[in-house]
Amino acid sequence: MTQLYLIRHGIATERADHIKDETRPLTPIGREKTQKVAQRLTAMAIKFDIILTSPLLRARQTAEIFKDLDLTQQIVEANYLSPTGKIEEFIHWWRQSRYNKKTSCLALVGHQPNLGDWAETLVWGNFQGKLVVKKAGIIGLTLPDQITPIGESELFLLTSPKWLL
Repeated sequence: MTQLYLIRHGIATERADHIKDETRPLTPIGREKTQKVAQRLTAMAIKFDIILTSPLLRARQTAEIFKDLDLTQQIVEANYLSPTGKIEEFIHWWRQSRYNKKTSCLALVGHQPNLGDWAETLVWGNFQGKLVVKKAGIIGLTLPDQITPIGESELFLLTSPKWLL
């Protein structure tokens, strides 16, 4: 079974008229908290085969922090992780990839409400908007190998960054 970690980007600069949403960077506090979360995962000996990230700057910066702390060797941007992305596109990618094997460990860095909705869909088959991933928070799921992951996945972790620090 594939282990899938859904990671929300760290704290970013506030929305403003003069800054496009796509280019909002992590704040210094956002970087610091994200680094602490990454350090905790490193201490837990977690390694990702690949990190897929939203193309938005704050998500890419979050993924880079994880890579800088040797949690992965590979980061790939995926448009389906943008705020308007669809879970079906991820599932199609996953099914076609070499990462749908028993020993794979993947991370997706994206946005709320997508990540919470995706987790609900994978575990319960639909979403109710009840699972919230805090900034730099993580949801861990186990995806089944032989059947569709929708409604058949298992939740093993749901934590805000304060529980990892």
